[in-house]
Amino acid sequence: MPDAAEPPSPQGVPLPDGLSRVAVWTASAHAAEQERATPYVRDPWAGDFLHAAGFPPGGPPGDGPLQRLLPDWAVVRSRFFDEHLLAAARSGCSQVVLLGAGLDTRAFRLEWPRGVHVFEVEDPALLAFKEHVLDWAPPTCGRRSTVGVSPTGAWTRELCAQGFDPARPTAWLAETLLYHLPPRDAESVVTTMTELSAPGSTFGAECVNAQASSSSLVTPFLEALSTTGISWQWQLAEPERWWAEHGWEATVADLFTLPYVMQRLAPYLPLLGEAAARTVFLTTGTLRAPR
Repeated sequence: MPDAAEPPSPQGVPLPDGLSRVAVWTASAHAAEQERATPYVRDPWAGDFLHAAGFPPGGPPGDGPLQRLLPDWAVVRSRFFDEHLLAAARSGCSQVVLLGAGLDTRAFRLEWPRGVHVFEVEDPALLAFKEHVLDWAPPTCGRRSTVGVSPTGAWTRELCAQGFDPARPTAWLAETLLYHLPPRDAESVVTTMTELSAPGSTFGAECVNAQASSSSLVTPFLEALSTTGISWQWQLAEPERWWAEHGWEATVADLFTLPYVMQRLAPYLPLLGEAAARTVFLTTGTLRAPR
């Protein structure tokens, strides 16, 4: 009797048009989190996305320390930006723009204040896949609009056509978008974001630490990641300074002060030490007042 077939490697599974592996890896982390008794992120659609894509649960290739912690990291990162966006919305940002929204379901799973309008800027093919899986699920925000255009292109007109008002404060999120882009494209996205921001606007973005990418912890991960065609292209050494030069007062979160981060990542700390906490920056900020 022949041996049972091995399950397909997640890295070898072709994805539907427009769907990125980064988006699927995050969905996989959310799907596993959904099964916990007290999940940090509740995302009942994550497993449906994996099933519709024909993609088995899993993350980036390899079995190094970073690969092992990334599913938990994806969850605490989502939780961090969930809290940031809700705080911004409660403080008066009635517009939320998700740049490179991927399979983000925040418009459906968060308890938004009344009247919040969530915009999702993403490749049209990915949005079509996402709409098929969501199957007319009702959003929890006041209004949700999809903007079917690449976030690295010209999207101002399309965003405004969906009801975006540059005169109103906006909470922007580029959760994992920027560091996968060439520096010129990342700067273009941020420049457009800044030009469309009214006083009181905020942003959130995960930024990669340029000084960590050549470390013994990160280099093997990046080498394994490169086999999928993905790389960390946009990296920062001083995120507060970079964002200030682009019009924003930025703050990098101190991960060791966030209880849910420490609780979830505690099993990895003996293996990784504090170096892992400096691999990426969870960065938020507000629009700087004109001089």
